[in-house]
Amino acid sequence: MSLSLTDVTLTYPDGDGRLTALDGVSLAVDAGTTTAVVGPSGSGKSSLLAVAATLVTPDSGRVVVAGVDTADLGREQRTALRRTRIGIVFQQPNLIPSLTAAEQVELMGRLAGVRTRPRDLLAAVGLADHAHRRPHQLSGGQRQRVNIARALAHDPAVLLVDEPTSALDHERGAEVFALLRRLTDERGTATVVVTHDTTHLDRADRVVEVVDGRLRPGASGSATPAALSGCGPRP
Repeated sequence: MSLSLTDVTLTYPDGDGRLTALDGVSLAVDAGTTTAVVGPSGSGKSSLLAVAATLVTPDSGRVVVAGVDTADLGREQRTALRRTRIGIVFQQPNLIPSLTAAEQVELMGRLAGVRTRPRDLLAAVGLADHAHRRPHQLSGGQRQRVNIARALAHDPAVLLVDEPTSALDHERGAEVFALLRRLTDERGTATVVVTHDTTHLDRADRVVEVVDGRLRPGASGSATPAALSGCGPRP
């Protein structure tokens, strides 16, 4: 098991009280599988991803990443864990304007203290001929692919992806979902994709639905009927 959340509860200050973002959430993601997380805005999807990424510490519950129980880790240890075992693909690529695609990937490897092969990673995401280009010379879909290659620079065990198709049209969105599926298969990552886009859910092994901070009944083990409406099994 590469990623495991057990009975996780997360609250935020809200005036004189607390707002519950996650309420007893349990989720397990195996290596080499993709789990899509869907749900309405404000349901807790982003909070789930932040907890899984160790960016936010839950009030209670257990988060295990690549066999490491994060409960007793300090801030520096969590940062080190993210740099070595967790790949994060943010909704906005936020690429450094002055760096080429290859340099973006190489920099991430350096931060993790590992030697990377930027051109190989860019080839893996279909950008072998774009290694020398800077962000302003790339399309939105190409920038997102660089974002994915950068997240894979340190060969993470867990890949967390936030709304990868929000700024893309249907065709480019389908390409990105297909790419994530292929990379998960090839690299054996435990991949979690938070998305509002329900048109490509057939690429996932499983779909879970978050509503009011809770997973739908049965969602931790399989896709819910509501989340899977109109979707067939992955080929």
